[in-house]
Amino acid sequence: MKKQQQLYKGSLNAVIMRLLEQNGRMYGYEITQKVKELTVGEMNLTEGALYPALHKLESEGFLDVELERVDGRIRKYYKLTESGVKETNHLIEELDNFIKNMQSIVNLKLT
Repeated sequence: MKKQQQLYKGSLNAVIMRLLEQNGRMYGYEITQKVKELTVGEMNLTEGALYPALHKLESEGFLDVELERVDGRIRKYYKLTESGVKETNHLIEELDNFIKNMQSIVNLKLT
C-alpha cells in the first residue's frame, strides 16, 4: 500500500481542488473523510500531507480561507479563488491525459 500512497501524492493538489470545486468550501478534516469515502478507504489522506498542501495552494493564490466559529471553536474553511478554478481545470486535464497514457502503456498487448 505504501507505493500506492506515493502515486496518490503526485495528484494530491488535483484531488483537493476538485473536491473544493464540487463542494464549494470544506474544512481539512472534511476533505480527509471525503477522500476516504470516495476511494472506499484506499486513499488515506493524512493531516501531515493535507495541511502543507492546503497552505501551499493558499500561498499560491488558488485558495481563500474563511474562519467560522463552530461549537465554540474556530474552523478554517477553504474554497477556490477564481485562479484556483482555472488551475483545477488545468490539473484535471493534465491528470486525465496522464491516466490515458498510463492505460495505453499498461494495456499494451504483445504482438
